[in-house]
Amino acid sequence: MKNLFFTLCCLIFAACGNTNNSRVFNVLDYGAVGDSITDDAVAIQKAIDDCNAKGGGQVLFPTGFTFMSGPVELKSNIDIHLEVGATWLANPDESIYNLSAFGENRGEGMMWIYAKDIHDLSISGKGTIDGNGVAFMGKELEDSYELKPLKDSSFDPRPHVLSLFGVNRLSIKDVTIQNGAYWTVHLIGCYDALIDGISLKNKLKIRNGDGIDIDHSKKVRIANCFIESGDDCICLKNRREYEKYGSCHDIVVTNCVMTGRSCAIKIGSENMDSIYNVLFDNCIITASNRGLGIQNRDEGTVTNVQFNNMIVDCKYFSDVWWGKAEPIYVTSYPRAVGNHKDAGWRFPKGATKGKCGEVSEIYFNNVKCYGENGCFIGGDTNDKVNNIYLNNIDITLEKRTDYPGGQYDKRPCVGEGFIQDQAYGVYIESGKNINVSNLNVKVKDSFPAKRFGGDIKRL
Repeated sequence: MKNLFFTLCCLIFAACGNTNNSRVFNVLDYGAVGDSITDDAVAIQKAIDDCNAKGGGQVLFPTGFTFMSGPVELKSNIDIHLEVGATWLANPDESIYNLSAFGENRGEGMMWIYAKDIHDLSISGKGTIDGNGVAFMGKELEDSYELKPLKDSSFDPRPHVLSLFGVNRLSIKDVTIQNGAYWTVHLIGCYDALIDGISLKNKLKIRNGDGIDIDHSKKVRIANCFIESGDDCICLKNRREYEKYGSCHDIVVTNCVMTGRSCAIKIGSENMDSIYNVLFDNCIITASNRGLGIQNRDEGTVTNVQFNNMIVDCKYFSDVWWGKAEPIYVTSYPRAVGNHKDAGWRFPKGATKGKCGEVSEIYFNNVKCYGENGCFIGGDTNDKVNNIYLNNIDITLEKRTDYPGGQYDKRPCVGEGFIQDQAYGVYIESGKNINVSNLNVKVKDSFPAKRFGGDIKRL
């Protein structure tokens, strides 16, 4: 009887195993070569399409191969699984990227891996998705890479890594995503999304190399991630091209470690709708140009946002990057006309200039700041930025670079983009009901005494 029972158990286990295997769609079985030279896009697409047609399952990128490909479209009910040691690499041939990441606006990059209006998509495993970013750049400079001259200023061939539109129930876990040539993970109009435990490692000198952009999306959780980015690490926004997806709200970010050349955590600058119910908690930011930023530059509003339990470390970089080492930055200014190669996409249809919406009910609690500048708060009118709360804020000013300092960066904006002044713990250009409690400012010997103006300055 024992032997019979054991035999039956083995048969059941084998049957279950066969059922699971029938749901695994190995890209090698569809003709992928994985030699890092052959374009495997057709084979990968066949595996995805077959998996979707058969009711879903796992599309497997096996270990030990580098699958180079051009654009690929993801489908519903699929887990894209990259085993440890497997790499999915963007084809460096610019001519194959013709699907715009922003619809009719073709001046801000194309799509590589994308999905549109699908459900139940996951990307998992310990493998790597590599955007091959440097292949799309010009000469390396001291502070950045040159952008290649464009044959047509209205068309930029640089591919975004992941462009996910209208995905309902999305999970991205554990993978490494690296070397983006433009934005890296872009969620547009997504609902019920989880990004957990990923390593996102971009070249710090690549401009426009955002880490994670949450655009017109709702019910999004980002946790336990490591992000290095040559622009914003995590950015919430509402781009005008995708206004049909509505507002951006109910967003939680926790337990992340970030470094960025622009703003590590940013809300804006593009925001033509509303952003609300947002929580950032237990994060560390190091060696960034700006730490926690709200940069409202359009008619949309930002309200009910909390930043809790943060360590923020900032330093100066060149004017190529927005920001002047402000650890906390809360602003609303109309964007400058003509500050972009196609400024028409920045304004409502028929408008020749923009306007900015209200920023209110913003809370900063238990934030420790280190670096070359203090906090900045301002808007185009005295009530545009209101009900801002800074509680238990520690600021240590210390000199780290040869940049002279004494600046605050309002770009993009109408008029002068910089304020020239000393460094204060909190500099308030304008605002209503700005509440500062338990502010502690310490100035190290390395920080020039002539550059320090005091704890708080309000114009």
